[in-house]
Amino acid sequence: MCTASNYMTENHYFGRNFDYEISYHERVTITPRNYEFKYRKIEDVKNHYAIIGIAAGIDGYPLYYDACNEKGLAMAGLNFEGNAVYKEYEEGMINITPFEFIPYILGSASSVSEARKLLGEINLVNINFADELPLSPLHWMLSDNSGEAIVVEPLEDGLKVYDNPVGVLTNNPPFDKQLFTLNNYRNLSNKNPENTFANGIDLDEYSRGMGGIGLPGDLSSSSRFAKVAFTRANSYSGSDEASSVSQFFHILGSVEQQNGCTFIDDPNLFEYTIYTSCYSTEKGILYYRTYNNSQITAVNLNNEDLNSDILINFDLINEEQVNFIN
Repeated sequence: MCTASNYMTENHYFGRNFDYEISYHERVTITPRNYEFKYRKIEDVKNHYAIIGIAAGIDGYPLYYDACNEKGLAMAGLNFEGNAVYKEYEEGMINITPFEFIPYILGSASSVSEARKLLGEINLVNINFADELPLSPLHWMLSDNSGEAIVVEPLEDGLKVYDNPVGVLTNNPPFDKQLFTLNNYRNLSNKNPENTFANGIDLDEYSRGMGGIGLPGDLSSSSRFAKVAFTRANSYSGSDEASSVSQFFHILGSVEQQNGCTFIDDPNLFEYTIYTSCYSTEKGILYYRTYNNSQITAVNLNNEDLNSDILINFDLINEEQVNFIN
């Protein structure tokens, strides 16, 4: 399970909580412009936009969970179990596998608008990366420097593309149904409500924040969707980089999963927020925190040789960094 969001101040920010029960040794991976992407069903690509993102620790190929390219287009894949349907090879289409989807889109498109055009020709084919690494059922959120966002879902009746006016994505149900459930929360506000309970009954305004009564606080995907949509829509911060990044982490922190609170079948494993990412897309900077390291760490795409043909990797810092002041 996961949660993705975008956020606009003077610049555009995009990122996600990666919630899962095990880690695949995730790391920050920069793919320079001349790294050769080898595809299963289309021609290999030797020249493309540079990409920075968080990927599984698999040597030789960037299995991105989320990423941003040098033009400011960002993308994240989230679990979509029970709904994602991958197809067989289709003549006349751009046949790419789901694990190639982020590299293909971010390597080719500079904006959501350009990505839309590509999506009309794409068929996501059912080919595993390896026998020990089968495909994950996913859907994706894309956003760019304009703040425009879309959701892409591979369904039984084809690849669906939805406008995303709330700038949020979680997991099930499909996005259009998630968006519809926000109607249930139309009475919520960041202001305390008027007393409309009944004539003649005097009810106290006993606390700040009463306008949010009814906002879900559990960890289900539908509840996280509503919680982040409300938090994001009502977020306030300064427009400078530090304030914007800080606020973005607070937005996703509103639905962070604590280890032990989401039980799965294995009694020794629980789903938790392994990392949170934040891309400052116009600057090409990836900020992140991990479950055991609450300090924000940053990697700047533009500080590397982007004309190289070799992947650049940085292990995530997973140990708590404590700042002693005496």
